[in-house]
Amino acid sequence: MVDAVKNQTNSDSSTQLADRIEDSERLDEASGSMTIDKADARIDTAALGQYLLGTWADARIAARALTGRPEMQRVDGQTLSEHRDTVFHQLGLLVEHGGVHKAFPKSLGGEDDHGGNIAGFEELVTADPSLQIKSGVQWGLFGAAVLHLGTQYHHEKFLPAIMSLEVPGAFAMTETGHGSDVAAIATTATFDVGSQEFVIDTPFRGAWKDYLGNAAVHGTAAVLFAQLITEGINHGVHAFYVPLRDADGQFLPGVGGEDDGLKGGLNGIDNGRLHFTNVRIPRENLLNRYGDVDVDGTYSSPIQSPGRRFFTMLGTLVQGRVSLDGASVAAAKVALAIAVRYGNERRQFTAGSDTDEEVILDYQVHQRRLIPLIATTYAASFAHEQLLTKFDGVFSGATDTDADRQDLETLAAALKPLSTWHALDTLQEAREACGGAGFLAENRLVGLRADLDVYATFEGDNHVLLQLVAKRLLTDYSRRFAKADVGVLARYVVEQAADRTVSGSGLRTLAQNLSDRGSVARSVEQLREPGAQRALLTDRVETMVAEVAGRLRPGTKASKQVAADLFNANQSAVIDAARAHAELLQWEAFTDALDHIDDEGTRVVLTWVRDLFGLGLVEKHLAWYLINGRLSPKRAQAVTAYIDRLIARLRPHAQDLVDAFGYGSEHIRASIATGAEATRQKEARDYYAEQRASGEAPIDEKTLSKKQKERI
Repeated sequence: MVDAVKNQTNSDSSTQLADRIEDSERLDEASGSMTIDKADARIDTAALGQYLLGTWADARIAARALTGRPEMQRVDGQTLSEHRDTVFHQLGLLVEHGGVHKAFPKSLGGEDDHGGNIAGFEELVTADPSLQIKSGVQWGLFGAAVLHLGTQYHHEKFLPAIMSLEVPGAFAMTETGHGSDVAAIATTATFDVGSQEFVIDTPFRGAWKDYLGNAAVHGTAAVLFAQLITEGINHGVHAFYVPLRDADGQFLPGVGGEDDGLKGGLNGIDNGRLHFTNVRIPRENLLNRYGDVDVDGTYSSPIQSPGRRFFTMLGTLVQGRVSLDGASVAAAKVALAIAVRYGNERRQFTAGSDTDEEVILDYQVHQRRLIPLIATTYAASFAHEQLLTKFDGVFSGATDTDADRQDLETLAAALKPLSTWHALDTLQEAREACGGAGFLAENRLVGLRADLDVYATFEGDNHVLLQLVAKRLLTDYSRRFAKADVGVLARYVVEQAADRTVSGSGLRTLAQNLSDRGSVARSVEQLREPGAQRALLTDRVETMVAEVAGRLRPGTKASKQVAADLFNANQSAVIDAARAHAELLQWEAFTDALDHIDDEGTRVVLTWVRDLFGLGLVEKHLAWYLINGRLSPKRAQAVTAYIDRLIARLRPHAQDLVDAFGYGSEHIRASIATGAEATRQKEARDYYAEQRASGEAPIDEKTLSKKQKERI
């Protein structure tokens, strides 16, 4: 009885809260801040779809035309060797159709189009993630390393055969014993002055190059990363062009390896291990853009700092992280296109009718599962467009300063973890939302989930990348306050600087207003304001960074071990701060994108989507906002109530939002997203309707009266 009263009280409270939210919206409309009625808001799907294609729309459209061809797509049920052979053949088709040379120099038949290259490359994930990644190994890692780390000699000598696939290659960086810690790899390249050769060695088992695409079967050469040693001095990690196999596919003398075998996904790629014993290569095979060895063994580099040199060399290969970010967003879009279409057609349970079952996307829980994922996918998509623009600016030379490169590396390290994790979460939720049908391989969700699993750890483990982001945030913070006193630091925590994302009021002041004002309706109205959302999200980042910096400050004057222990004790907080920063970047990108939506109805709907994303982040981290006094419990309740209202409001637009992603049936290739489920449901409904109309339908026992049952 007590529980019943309590539940009724909670229900009444939720109803009253919803009413007050609705009142605030009516006031908002009456004030003229909303120029189109909510019921009249419609999405211009075609225009939104064109906008989502971004700056390099032509490259994406061309890539989608290619990936829509059956010969470019995955063939389910193949054996390991068959899948590998198919994907290798598809690489040849990419060359034939000019789909992979955009980033290479015009002098060699390329287009010097770095942004367009990545935009098109990302779309390959819809054909087969194995094709996308194997293509990335060949031209985005192996070829790009020669392009960006080599000089004109290497471009003319090696790139033509790489571009034509005459020389399939591996990118031999990762070692069994050192994955993300590239600086600590153990493979050595020691210069022999007498022979004018580098001698490549893997001194122990943990130094074997591992998980390398093209290494097990197809690769005939590799760009290998090793510690460059000359005149007894180790100058750190450098890249070398190393032949692997002869014309018959046999390892060259001193080279050995193993097949990694069957994996959890991406089995169209022949990942393998390589090891080297006294393998000799010419001195000229050092990719010497950032470090060279003269004939007498003298080492030289245009970058004097070994640390800066190392990060500059690795920074030239940031395109792998950029492309994984975009490919993950594309995979999430495909998953949602499948799940939303199915949710709009699949019927289950007669909740509101004696005869017709309900469409499952009309259930609140189903909407709660899928619609927030749509919002996050839009945010990730807009953020990726900004990342891709930044990447193209740096690699085209238009904005190629040290600061630009650092910003690009930080942005890629921030966004790649969020998008890859989001893709995995979306694929899993979409799979579950489609029930048993989602578990069938023909509907692609389980296959995509398996293939994208490794995206969270290659091209940089997500947690390690976020740690890099956090270190950048902490570095910027420490530079700003290197000579600041306690009073300055205190004011920083309370008040945001004028050049930050919120001008005027200090973050804590603005956020606290949301807690202190007595009107729920007014606080909801404020939550809908971009400035309030930005303040709440920015406040969390700023405060987390400041708190971590304060905890780490004693380590600046401590021993190396004490400093390391102190950082390790705060590592989780460091990564949380970096993730909060990345979430803010996505929200900012979404908000910027709204300014470029011309159609009023589309802009209104996308504003709701942006609000759902932003307030969803607040709800996700409500514990932080409550503990730190940014929101009162009642206002926290208002956040969740308004999110539910936004989701219900977006329900009629869910199909349009995923249709705008622009993927046709030839890209989605899931039987439950082709209208087949709607056909089945119509057949069932027609059958029962005809049966009822004929008067021959059996009587449901539950409808019989007591006397009728007794007569029976």
